[in-house]
Amino acid sequence: MAPTHVLRCCQRTLAWIPVIFIAAVVCWSYYAYVVELCLYTIISIGEKIVYMIFFHLFFIMFVWSYWKTIFIQPANPSKEFCLPKVEKERYEKEERPENQQEILWRAATSLPLYTRTGAGAIRYCDRCQVIKPDRCHHCSACDMCVLKMDHHCPWVNNCVGFSNYKFFILFLAYSLLYCLFIAATVLQYFIKFWTLCRRKSVENCPKNELKDTHAKFHVLFLFFVAAMFCISILSLFSYHLWLVGKNRSTIEAFRAPVFRAGSDKNGFSLGFRKNIAQVFGDQKKFWLLPVCTSQGDGLTFPTRLVSADVEQQATVTLQQEPSKSAVEVPESPVSESQNRLLSSEQNANNVAEHQENNTHTPAESETISISIESES
Repeated sequence: MAPTHVLRCCQRTLAWIPVIFIAAVVCWSYYAYVVELCLYTIISIGEKIVYMIFFHLFFIMFVWSYWKTIFIQPANPSKEFCLPKVEKERYEKEERPENQQEILWRAATSLPLYTRTGAGAIRYCDRCQVIKPDRCHHCSACDMCVLKMDHHCPWVNNCVGFSNYKFFILFLAYSLLYCLFIAATVLQYFIKFWTLCRRKSVENCPKNELKDTHAKFHVLFLFFVAAMFCISILSLFSYHLWLVGKNRSTIEAFRAPVFRAGSDKNGFSLGFRKNIAQVFGDQKKFWLLPVCTSQGDGLTFPTRLVSADVEQQATVTLQQEPSKSAVEVPESPVSESQNRLLSSEQNANNVAEHQENNTHTPAESETISISIESES
């Protein structure tokens, strides 16, 4: 046990190396831009002020969102998804998978579950001993089940999921703007210093307005680093914007979620606007701020297949051995967030059908009244 515990501690310690590396690069970039470029290199006071204002704006938003992505703990399934003590003991004693699934089906009758395993079984984590909510997955690096897990990111040493996915998107956005701003404003001085370095050994070299100081090495290297990070972040940011527009996680993009009717990669897609609101919330004034505004609780998610599930899955019959009778399990209740998904058109159709069923012609009404009198 001791060596395993020590190894686990070493792994957790080493996992912070990428974060420390990013923090060191950001600190150096702050020094190189503010001190070496703005204070020692740029001559114009107005240019210095404008550059410093926008730089600190992007810097603060970038660090804020990065901090939130790192230190917001991943959300886990609530206690209602844990098996009761008696059922848990029965599950652990059972050796046959079909009997274990029967226990899980009974425990899941009161849970809002719409996704299944590839074989159509209840998704259960033996490691965490919980029934997995929709879009929940187990992270081996964090050793826990994470709600709406997207991926485990080594650059933040954290699992990106429901609780911090918005912060991760903003971290990518502001880091991209940070690098773009640095590269764009440093470019002219990069060219001047590069020209100065190449002409330094040439006789009768035209005078350069910039002095040959140690600042040129910071400026040259700053441009290369900003351009390199800008290219790598742009592809990752574009990919996650596409995922947000489709309302998919990285895991779901590679493996489509399985519903009662089968796998459907667009099962959670509600339309572009509603997909955006799922991550960023309804209030647009908070979209660009790294504050929690995501919709829902991470346990249940609206799906465009809810209405079909309600009609088709009134009961679920578990197939057992031939000697045993089938067990009828009522379907999981529709959550409050999923109830709001049923369109107004469907509600209107239901009301119309109800009124039509309760409306009788005069002849029918007369027949009904006569039958009632005769019975009395």
